[in-house]
Amino acid sequence: MYQRFVNIMRGLSTNWIGLLGVSLTTSAFFLFIVVELLRLLGILTSTYIGLITYMALPALFILGLVLVPVGWFILRKSTGKKTKELLNDKFEDLEIEGKTFGSNLMRTILILTVVNILFLGGGTARMLHFMEEPEFCGTACHGVMQPEWATYQDSPHAHVACIECHVGEGAGALIDSKINGLWQVISVTLDLYEKPIPTPVHQLRPARETCEKCHWPDKFYGNRLLNNVHFAKDEASTPKHTTLSMKVGSGKGTSKGGIHWHISDQNEVRYASVNDEREEMLWVDLKQSDGTFKRFTNRKLSAQTDDVVRSLDCVDCHNRATHIYEDPDVAIDNRISEGLISRNLPFIKREAVSAITGNYPTKEAGLEGIATQLTNFYLFNYGSQMGSFLVDLDQAIATCQKVYDKNIHQNMNVTWGVYPNNLGHQQGEGCFRCHNPDMVDENEQAISDDCTMCHSILANDSDHPFKFLTPGQEKGDPDYKMHLYHQSEFLSSLDK
Repeated sequence: MYQRFVNIMRGLSTNWIGLLGVSLTTSAFFLFIVVELLRLLGILTSTYIGLITYMALPALFILGLVLVPVGWFILRKSTGKKTKELLNDKFEDLEIEGKTFGSNLMRTILILTVVNILFLGGGTARMLHFMEEPEFCGTACHGVMQPEWATYQDSPHAHVACIECHVGEGAGALIDSKINGLWQVISVTLDLYEKPIPTPVHQLRPARETCEKCHWPDKFYGNRLLNNVHFAKDEASTPKHTTLSMKVGSGKGTSKGGIHWHISDQNEVRYASVNDEREEMLWVDLKQSDGTFKRFTNRKLSAQTDDVVRSLDCVDCHNRATHIYEDPDVAIDNRISEGLISRNLPFIKREAVSAITGNYPTKEAGLEGIATQLTNFYLFNYGSQMGSFLVDLDQAIATCQKVYDKNIHQNMNVTWGVYPNNLGHQQGEGCFRCHNPDMVDENEQAISDDCTMCHSILANDSDHPFKFLTPGQEKGDPDYKMHLYHQSEFLSSLDK
């Protein structure tokens, strides 16, 4: 059998074109098997090896298969012989075991054909599986996708595959994603892509087909306590506490308020925005009980128009649900709260924010500049105490570098504030895109922007975190009256 295979390969190598085709096909086949085995054993893990294995090698295999009949066709033209004459010239040595020449040849060709089909089918399946892995999405086009990959790995959805949100279910979604992916490959190859990558992503599947596979709106009910700690830029980095009772209800039943009222099945909110960027709202439509819509128009933008109408869904507010770029102040506040940056370092909040927001030309310069700035500040101002600061300072530098590395990507023009977060209204307009005095109906009545629609404020820049008081608690507590007031506000909000 081996000799028969060798003879057939030799016979198909009719000229240099046929020889090239046989060489490409055979080499690609065996390389694919070897590399795939090494990948399955965990010896080879690089994404670029995967690109070669699942895309380059099958392409070379197919090219080789095409070249073989091309070489045969050219041979016929150059010799003037018929196919049967050429077969007799090339394959007469295959006539073995008393069987006719044709049966042995056709049997071997049939076996090779089956092997080719299985190889191409298996290779295609492995290629599709490989292209659906987050590592492929994040690292195949390393320079372009590095910002998204960095934030994805440090997000609440780090264990959710990219395709769950960016592709969705069904053959149609898969085909659309591959067509879009082909254009992305062309854009990267010819350097046609924008820097930074523009948002929003208009090709995303509707949230009801993606987000709501896990997050069930009907189960959004009750209130949730949200505690935020902000640190002042004084020597002690003094903490200030804000506690909010978030009204996350779906807006169904007797309770008609709540944040998720906006996406309830019983309600529908439509809008149009400037250039369909979902930041500056031109108008908002609210569905009424009789099925009609009541329109609120932004009187500041009434002269502009946009034909793209969108129904409000999850990603209009949770626009950074996975690729979360931080505000520098909030980023440092969070790291101090988590104990990653010590308040034992004087002015650490101020200096850390200053270090990570410096104007550095490259990522490497930024990482080095952060270390230099923080080290020099404490060396020049607290030189006598440096011995006691070293451990905390080293950890603070490493933490600030990680914050910078995650959020800043000069090669893609991604800097602080490029991608605002519309959840709430701390890092962007958020809620106030619609809830503002300029969004008015025909009677000049504006959409309400009352804070208590979405949350009750239990503590606001307080020296102490919000706490529930017991009847026997010492009334000498300096914050007793404040906490008692906020507690009554919170309890009363539960009945609304």
